[in-house]
Amino acid sequence: TQQQLATQSQLAATSISQFSTLNQKEQQQMSHFTEIKTQIKDIEALRLACQEMGLTLLQNAEARGYYENKTQGDYVVQLKGPYDIALNKQADGTFGLTADFWNGHVEKEVGQGYGKLLQLYGVHKATIEARKKGLSVLRRQQQNGSIKLVLMGVS
Repeated sequence: TQQQLATQSQLAATSISQFSTLNQKEQQQMSHFTEIKTQIKDIEALRLACQEMGLTLLQNAEARGYYENKTQGDYVVQLKGPYDIALNKQADGTFGLTADFWNGHVEKEVGQGYGKLLQLYGVHKATIEARKKGLSVLRRQQQNGSIKLVLMGVS
């Protein structure tokens, strides 16, 4: 049989909380780290998504934010620009993503609301799970930006 699975760039963000920190030199400027809870549970799938995007996933590191602000992460996606993404394990076993969204630096690299990163995480997670079940995976990039996975196996 042939099963099809389409992974979209939209994953539900269940809650957002903001942490404000003031710039020490320019008190008029305000920057903040924003945490978004996601369904990220598989660090290996995240590592593969980062690798595909040309990014590094560090363990137990600090994420950079505006004007030398930093936040600690169980894991940190090291971006090419001036800011990073921190991941911290939540009580439910998923990882919350925290980044400083000031001036669009993070969005330029991983998409709005981490869309591109989460899309590739979903692709790699589905591929890992399908291969565990003995299925082969064919990946197709769609014109609208979505990625279609075709899972094939023998019934």
